[in-house]
Amino acid sequence: MSTGARRLFDDLRTLRVLVIHPPGEDRIVLEEQLRRIGCPVRVLWPFPSQLPADVDAIFFLVGPETRSAGNWCAADTEATLIALSDYENPTALKMLVDTQAHGVITKPYRSTGILSTLVLARASSGYQQRLHSKVAKLEEAIKARRHIEKAIRILMEAHQLSESNAYEHIRSRATSLRVTVSEIATLVIDAHEAMEKLGLGKVPKP
Repeated sequence: MSTGARRLFDDLRTLRVLVIHPPGEDRIVLEEQLRRIGCPVRVLWPFPSQLPADVDAIFFLVGPETRSAGNWCAADTEATLIALSDYENPTALKMLVDTQAHGVITKPYRSTGILSTLVLARASSGYQQRLHSKVAKLEEAIKARRHIEKAIRILMEAHQLSESNAYEHIRSRATSLRVTVSEIATLVIDAHEAMEKLGLGKVPKP
């Protein structure tokens, strides 16, 4: 077995898996196969009102209980969500889409297919989380840049500085004080807003 494959199966054996499904033969099939894979498994029914926080993967039945549970969506948890579907009709499909599940298994449940669905769902979940992290960092960078640009405009207007000189002033102060450029920008903006409240209009020269 390759190192990558070994790492994959080692990961599966440490997954904390939750099965949200009423008692019966279908749940037994899921439980037994997941335990054969090596996953620590626990079961839960009725449907919880909130997404459990102490699990890595959740197999959950899509039905009226899902809707009554309130917020039940992949965007609200870091766990991998795998939907269990009884039937296919417009209502069930809409609920399935709304959950943004990373994978789906339809009845009748069989031991074959559960492993591959879990592996693919984990890969999809990990990819989505990486994308969300990149988007969040980009949004934060854009926000910080706009913040700095606002501080630059304040210095330009208050002290007749060029754009480059205003930025260099902020940057040099950040270096000397060992803080970020964004933190100095916040000081400039806060000082400007404080002076405006006092009716003085201009930020004092830093």
